[in-house]
Amino acid sequence: MGQLSLFCILCLLAIGGCRPVEELTVLDAAAAPKQQTASDLEAASAVAASFLDAWQLGDYAAMHGLLTFRNRELTAYDEFLRLYQSARDTMSLESIEYRPQSLTGEGRILQFQYSLTFKSRILGRFSDSDRSLSLVFDLQADNWRVAWSPADIFAEMGAGARLVFEGQTPTRANIYDRYGKVLADQNGRVVRVLVDNRHIPGRDACFDSLSRASDKSPEFFDDLFNVRSGADWIVDAGILEASDYIEAGDGLKRDCAAKFSQQSTRRYADGRLLPHVLGNVGYPDADQIPALEAVGFNAETIIGQAGIEASMNRTLAGQPGGRLSLIGADGRRLRVLSEAPSRIPESLWLTIDAGLQAAVVGLLQEALEADGLAEESAGAAVVIMDVNNGEILTLVSYPAFDANILNPFPMIGRAAASESLDALIGDERLPMLNRATQGAYPTGSVMKGLTAIAALESGVYDEDTRFHCTGSWAYGADTRYDWLLSGHGIMSVQTGITNSCNPFFYEAGFRLNAKDPWLLPSYALMLGLGQSTGLNQIPEVDGIAPSPDNIARYTGLPWSYAHAVNFSIGQGEVLATPLQMLRLYAVIANGGYLLRPHLVRERGILDQRTRVSQRDVMLDTGFDPANLALIRRGMCEVTSAPTGTARHQFYNSPLQDVGVCGKTGTAQVPGDGVKPHSWFIAYAPAKDPQIAIVTMVENAGEGSSVAAPLTREILERYFFLSP
Repeated sequence: MGQLSLFCILCLLAIGGCRPVEELTVLDAAAAPKQQTASDLEAASAVAASFLDAWQLGDYAAMHGLLTFRNRELTAYDEFLRLYQSARDTMSLESIEYRPQSLTGEGRILQFQYSLTFKSRILGRFSDSDRSLSLVFDLQADNWRVAWSPADIFAEMGAGARLVFEGQTPTRANIYDRYGKVLADQNGRVVRVLVDNRHIPGRDACFDSLSRASDKSPEFFDDLFNVRSGADWIVDAGILEASDYIEAGDGLKRDCAAKFSQQSTRRYADGRLLPHVLGNVGYPDADQIPALEAVGFNAETIIGQAGIEASMNRTLAGQPGGRLSLIGADGRRLRVLSEAPSRIPESLWLTIDAGLQAAVVGLLQEALEADGLAEESAGAAVVIMDVNNGEILTLVSYPAFDANILNPFPMIGRAAASESLDALIGDERLPMLNRATQGAYPTGSVMKGLTAIAALESGVYDEDTRFHCTGSWAYGADTRYDWLLSGHGIMSVQTGITNSCNPFFYEAGFRLNAKDPWLLPSYALMLGLGQSTGLNQIPEVDGIAPSPDNIARYTGLPWSYAHAVNFSIGQGEVLATPLQMLRLYAVIANGGYLLRPHLVRERGILDQRTRVSQRDVMLDTGFDPANLALIRRGMCEVTSAPTGTARHQFYNSPLQDVGVCGKTGTAQVPGDGVKPHSWFIAYAPAKDPQIAIVTMVENAGEGSSVAAPLTREILERYFFLSP
């Protein structure tokens, strides 16, 4: 709203009685004109409009400059600024709009009547009508000026009332597994300390007691009570864990006359089961505070800081509401200006099967301990995904940690949690790394599924292509060997996969590169390597899909056939996460659809749920069904044919009736005597694929000897022992 025109003023003008203005001085009165003219009225109205325009812009200096000289002497700019900024912050004010109503008065005083509409981030829009701004002619300014008092913020504040916002912060919602088992809730309990700033028996003793009960200094509490809080405030002095409250409660009652209220806190039912998926909560970082305050939270709000807790924080936290009131000096509520309910948080139901997750964790730990690998292998990952809709049933990263120790108010106590956290940070195995989505590894022979797709779809190979695998492959002086030095004989795409014949795929990579250096890299990019899977709910790394465009960045050399040959068997510069490779094999199992993985299945309140995980086809590859069928036959014989690389691990398993189709991988890593990473990727049932599984164990040896038997045990649990 800009300044009023003379026409508007004359339309609004109604000379009548006026309210007394206590701020007027003798000088003001003598200076005021005795008879008003239209130009006087226009000038007065322009000053009122300028004052309100400046308020709209948050230009408090300009507002203060429009006060009478006497007002500016009585209310210094710093105090004026504090009052308006405090009101702005209390209201979570975004903007104001004013509407003039009339200009009244005679002689030395005019009253500018108007209404204000406030827009609050939390409370929305609310109006305050029948407001009046007093104007006098100030001799020193030789113009009309605002005869200001705190009543010009809200009328009741002229008599000492306070503007108070009573927030309604909702309780953080729960997280469940797909079957309703509680994974995270608010059943932890802590104690909030409240102290009446007017009735502290001894301030120094109180601040010392608060310091002993917390990790903050007495100076912190001196500043909190004497600088940052009003003299008549009920001060929130912080939160105590239950054990600290038992120890310090009596002293705080004696020294501070403190009162206490119980508050819930985050708890993970089994903190070691899904720490990489659930994540944790904590206090906001400095750069997170502005966005939180914009929706009604504050710097003391506990928010999601990692995992699902962070990516779905707005859903789990809801949104604060509250009531804005004017409270009189005697503590009575004089007027409610606005009230808005909080937005109820929504719980989450994950795609995860907690029972299966626990079983996989147990089987993985048993396998590593039984084989003596726990000391040699730094970690492992297992992921199970529905190949038809992308839902992740299990996501295990080993070693794990207890997410409860990252809670600002851990149930085990802060001292024990700090000790555990120090051990976690110092663990060279990096337990906080989510190896399933943040671990990028050479893949070894599990990359042969991609090479087979590229060779068949590009026409470089077909079903009838044959290659004599003698145990080595050579191009000029470049000679490479197979894992079976005697060779596999005549191989096709199908048998090459079953036997995992390296020379067969060396030749495939060489021919692909000869036809077009971009062929193999382009199929890798098409099937999701070198980029995020689109999961979005937990952090991922892109990995590396080497190509003619980026190879110099990693090697300092131009692209050549050697890079393609390395790539064809998952060695060289290629790095992929277990989830990326699992999704690639899901494409083979489901007929050519690259799906977005999901970790959150539903959101809602009680039984009112909304589906979150919808089948999301990120790419319909359009691959020839005959080519995929050929690759699938080769994979199915990995576990069933006499020469299959994992047949010895599956031949006596009841899974033979189900049909498991898989691919082993043994990924070489640099270093003398360093064992390779062990991979196995599979899907089942063979005839009607439902799930795919990837198992990767760092520095564990051959895929057929470590990852394959572990996968067999997990699948037996899934198909035959599920509740």
